[in-house]
Amino acid sequence: MLDDSGIMPLIAAEPGPRPGPPGLPIAAVLTCLLLSINHTGKATLVEAWRIAAFCLPAAARHRLGLPAISPEDIHQVLASSRRFYRAFDRLTTVLDPARHDRRARLPQHQADALATAWEDDDPAHSRKRELLQDIVSALVLTPVRRAKGRGYLRHFRGDVGIDTTATPVFARPPRAHRSTGELIASTEITAGWHHSACNGPPEYGYSVTLTVAARTRTVLGSFPQLALGLVLDTPHKRIGANAIATLKPLATLGFPTGFAVADRAYTDQQPGHFAQPARELGYRLALDYKVDQRGVQGSVHDTPLIDGSPACPLMPDRLAQATTGLDDAAIRAPSEELTALIAAREPYLLRLKQGANADGAVRYQCPAAGTSPSVTCPRFDRLHQRGPSRPAPVDLTDARQRAAHPAAKPRVLPPQPDLKADQLPKICRQHSITVRKDDLGHLDKFRQDLAYLSSAWIGTYKSVRANTEGLNGRLKGHDLDLGDPKNRLAQVASPRPSSSHCSSPSPTTTSSTSGATSTSPKTSPLHSLTRRRLQPRPSTAHHPQARAGHHPPHKPQNPPPCRSAPLTVGVAMPNGRISLPTSGLTPPGPSQTLTPQSPHQDEPDSETPETTRSRPISTIRRDPVNFSPAVSRMARTGRGALHHAGAPPQVTTQAADESNIHF
Repeated sequence: MLDDSGIMPLIAAEPGPRPGPPGLPIAAVLTCLLLSINHTGKATLVEAWRIAAFCLPAAARHRLGLPAISPEDIHQVLASSRRFYRAFDRLTTVLDPARHDRRARLPQHQADALATAWEDDDPAHSRKRELLQDIVSALVLTPVRRAKGRGYLRHFRGDVGIDTTATPVFARPPRAHRSTGELIASTEITAGWHHSACNGPPEYGYSVTLTVAARTRTVLGSFPQLALGLVLDTPHKRIGANAIATLKPLATLGFPTGFAVADRAYTDQQPGHFAQPARELGYRLALDYKVDQRGVQGSVHDTPLIDGSPACPLMPDRLAQATTGLDDAAIRAPSEELTALIAAREPYLLRLKQGANADGAVRYQCPAAGTSPSVTCPRFDRLHQRGPSRPAPVDLTDARQRAAHPAAKPRVLPPQPDLKADQLPKICRQHSITVRKDDLGHLDKFRQDLAYLSSAWIGTYKSVRANTEGLNGRLKGHDLDLGDPKNRLAQVASPRPSSSHCSSPSPTTTSSTSGATSTSPKTSPLHSLTRRRLQPRPSTAHHPQARAGHHPPHKPQNPPPCRSAPLTVGVAMPNGRISLPTSGLTPPGPSQTLTPQSPHQDEPDSETPETTRSRPISTIRRDPVNFSPAVSRMARTGRGALHHAGAPPQVTTQAADESNIHF
C-alpha cells in the first residue's frame, strides 16, 4: 500500500542530509503501524514496535531493513524501542510546520504563536501543510483506486456524503496555573473543543472531515463503503474548505459527480467556502437547515427562496410557511399534514431550465410556462397573450392524462386588481430568469437542487446520511475505535502483551522463586518482556538495627552463578522491587494476576508483614521522553539498579517516584 500510494518519495525528499547513523527506515515504521491497525485496531507506536521486534519473520525484517535482535537481551530490546521511536520522531520533525517540544505545556501566548504556523500564509508553512494533506489523501485513495480497478465501484454514481466527526486527544485542555494563575496551553496546541449537533458535551481534540462513497435509494447494485477523503483540523475551522479538499482529488480518478449531501454545519458556511466550489466541481447539493433557517429564506429578482428552492411569488402563504418554526423532531418524522403541504408546494417551485454554465449561472423557468406547465396562472396568460387551450378528449382511466389536464393543476390567484406590468416580479414578466453566482449573496448557501422534504430529497438525503454515519460508526466501533485517544498514542500508559498477532515462541523452561522448575506453554517473547513481578525486599519489622537505619545483610539461598543467571531490570521500591526478567518467568494464565511474593513464603512459621500483602499490579507508566519503560529511566538516574537474579538485592537510599507505579 505504501509503495502504491507514492508517499515514500515525497517523505524521502524532505529530511535531507542528517548527521549520525541513518537509523531505521521510515517505511518500516509506517508499515508496522499499518500492520498494527490491521491486527490490533490500534494506531499506537508501542504495538507497531512489538510487531517490528517480535512478530515479523526474518524475510520481512530483511526487506524492511530491520536489524535482528535477541528477545532475551534486555539491552537490545530497549535499544530497538528507542531506535523505532526516533525514526518516527524523525518523520514528524520534517513534516511539522511548527516544530517544538510537544511534551511540555507552554504558556498560552507561546502556544498561540506556534499555532499560527498552521494558518498563516508563510510559503514554507503552506508547503508543509499541503505536503501533509497530500500524504493523507494518497493513503486514503490508494484502496479506492484498487477497488475501482477491480470493478468493485462500477455501480457508484458519484453521490458522496460529507461529515465532520470529533477525534478526542489524550492531552489535557488548557488550564490556569494553580499558583500563578497564568494560562497554560495544552500539549496539543492546535486542538480545540468540538461541539456536535446532538447537543452532547463537547470533546477536546480535533475534527475529522470525511467524504464517503454513498448511494441513494434509486441506485441499483452495491459497492464498498469506502472513505474517499479525510482532513484533520482544528474544530470549527475551515469546515467548508476541508470538505472541498476531499472532493478535488476525486476528479483524477474519473468518478462521476452526483449529489453532495452534508449536514447543517456546511449549510452555515459562506457560499464561497463550500456551496459554490462544490457546484463548480459538478456536484449537486442536498442540505438540511436549522430551525430559524426553514421557510422563506429571502428572494432573488423578487422571487422568493423557500427552503432552498426559488418559488412562484404567488405561492399560497400556508404552503410557503409550512416548515417555518418546525423543530428537528417534526422534520425527522414528518406528519401526514406536513407531508401533504410539502407535496402541494412542489407545483409552485420554479423548474430548472438550464444547468450551471462556466460562470455558475443557472436558468429557472416559471411553473406556468412551457409545454407542460405545473400550474395555471391568469397573470401569465394575460401578459403573454396565451389563450385557453382547445378542448381535447381525456381518458379518465389514464392517470397521466388526468394529471396533465389544466383543470387538475393548481390555479394561481393573483390579487385583484393586479399590479402593473412594470411592477411585477421579473419571473412574471418573462418565461425564465437567470440566477448568477452572486445574485443571492449570502443566501446562496441555502440553495439546493432538490425540493426540501420531498420524496426525492428524503430518498437522497437520508440514504446518504445513513451511509456516512455507518462509516463513522465503523471507525469508532469495537474493532477499530479511533475515537479512543489511547488507540492513537505515540506514548502508551500501559503496554499490554498482545499474543494474538505474535506467534514466535519463547523459551519454555522457567524458574520460580522457590527453586522449582516448570514448563510454560509456548508464548511470544513479548510476554516475558511485559509481564511484571513484584519481589519485596526483606522486611525490617523484626530487626531493630534496620529500624535505626542499619540494614542487615541478605543471605540468598544457593545463589546461582552470575553468568548463568538471567538478567533482569529491577527498581527498588519502599515495599518491594519490580523486575522485568528477560527469561525465567512463567507467564500467568488468563485468570491469574501477578502478586508480590514474600521472601519468607518457604518458611511456614514466619509471618508476612503487613507491608508485603499481595496486591495485583495493573500498569507501569511509560517514560514520555524516550518512550521506554519507566524502570529504564529510574535505572539510568540512580533510582533503580541492574542486578542478576539470585544476587543480593541492592538497597537504594533514594526511593523511586511512586507516581509512576500504579497498583
